[in-house]
Amino acid sequence: MTRPSNAVHKLERRRWRHRWRHSLRARLLTVFVLLACAMTAVFLIGMQSTFASGWREAGVPLISDYVNRLVAEIGSPPDIKRAEALTARLPIAVRIQGPTVNWESHPERADYEGRRGFESRAGQMFARTTADGHRISFGLGTLPWQRGPHRFGWLTLGLLLVLIVVAYSYVRRLLRPLDDIRAGAERFGSGDFAKPIPLRRRDELGDLAHRINTMAHDIRAMLDAKRALLLALSHELRSPLTRARLNAELLPDTPETAAERAALLRDLNEMRELIGDLLESERLASPHAALQREPVDLAALVRGVIDEHPEGARVALDLAAGRELSQLPLDRTRVRVLVRNLLDNALRHGGEAAQPPRVTLGAEGQGALLVVRDFGPGVDAEQLAHLTEPFYRTDSARARATGGVGLGMYLCRLVAEAHGGSLVVRNAEPGLQVEVRLN
Repeated sequence: MTRPSNAVHKLERRRWRHRWRHSLRARLLTVFVLLACAMTAVFLIGMQSTFASGWREAGVPLISDYVNRLVAEIGSPPDIKRAEALTARLPIAVRIQGPTVNWESHPERADYEGRRGFESRAGQMFARTTADGHRISFGLGTLPWQRGPHRFGWLTLGLLLVLIVVAYSYVRRLLRPLDDIRAGAERFGSGDFAKPIPLRRRDELGDLAHRINTMAHDIRAMLDAKRALLLALSHELRSPLTRARLNAELLPDTPETAAERAALLRDLNEMRELIGDLLESERLASPHAALQREPVDLAALVRGVIDEHPEGARVALDLAAGRELSQLPLDRTRVRVLVRNLLDNALRHGGEAAQPPRVTLGAEGQGALLVVRDFGPGVDAEQLAHLTEPFYRTDSARARATGGVGLGMYLCRLVAEAHGGSLVVRNAEPGLQVEVRLN
């Protein structure tokens, strides 16, 4: 039991050390406390050295004369009543030792003759021998703060805690803009530029937040300009592309030109699909993207897309049925694009495998889980994270005839995220498995 406990303690210490190093507030507060302790220690040591070297030597004659007066007041032989009157009036302790009188004002204490930190020379300064042979020693009695030590100790501790809390509150308030800057950077990184970083103060941190807001505004303007340019180009390309396709279809269908005509139409169709995917991806990537949601029977939609596909007969289906999947509020057109792209990808890369691609649909919470898996060679683990990026194609799919242009998976991810879901790609060994959650 000892080793696991030690391991847990070491792990906790590492975590606290990591948190302390990561937190600017904690480090500033630590510096503040250490600086306060160091200044206090330097002050006390300096004052002690000053009194020890100067004031202590200057006060020796005064203290010696005062002790002589106290001994004279007690008398010779010593009068116990006078000694009691002295201890009642002054915060001192008296011990009398001699041939006739032996008395102590505080018998429970043994702090006479400098036993409270005085050296031997100083101890002799607080003791006198009378003419009749009695030795009278003086020491400190019960001081006012010794009557309630707990009260003063708790009061001091409370004041220290209050000072630490005040210092922490001030440091936290001073560094509060850092939380706003961090949250704003996370929003900007995810593409949300609608809410700028609040400007709480007019200092260096406030100036930094203002500069980051300006940078985010410029980035948003550049992205909007890029998106507008891409949409405009795509729209402008549609008209000449339609005319070119029409002219190609009007070419004479002779044996000499049949092959060239078919290749030209295939390229034009691919260009049309590319432009369509570009337009759709830019619409979905826009923060103002709007879905045309309506109750959709997702199982029927998936089955319809597979039936319409030329190679849909080779696909294995496992479609769950139920009210949950027949009333999902989805954008029918965009979900059809998602299913079609996933099906094309599975047939393209797993159509030659021994097992046919498999499409599984089931309910998950308030939404649906669509799984499309092929049994092909799969992809390298390093490439999985890039499959949903625009215009990314794996090394085995560089040829346009087999690999597309790299927008299909990207568009599928945008459709899933627009519906409040997610798209996850993983190697199923063998093959590739794509999991789509729709809400």
